[in-house]
Amino acid sequence: MKLLYKPLSLVISALGGVLAGAVFKKSWQAISGDDEAPKATATEHRIREVLLAAALQGAIFGVVKAALDRGGAEAFERTTGKKLED
Repeated sequence: MKLLYKPLSLVISALGGVLAGAVFKKSWQAISGDDEAPKATATEHRIREVLLAAALQGAIFGVVKAALDRGGAEAFERTTGKKLED
């Protein structure tokens, strides 16, 4: 059963990455007013701005990944009656 979960998990993770990217872009626009977050190599931006963007992006991706992993595990358990940890 767990073997069936792996491909589904990969698809959900890919969609989660797209979702997290969109959430980050909207969040960055709201915070900074800029359309794009600065890249780490963009020396025209202050280091504080670059690090803030990286921290925000990491936090958003982490939260989205945890939410999707948890939802997937709960759906798997509801559907199969088995926990992924077993």
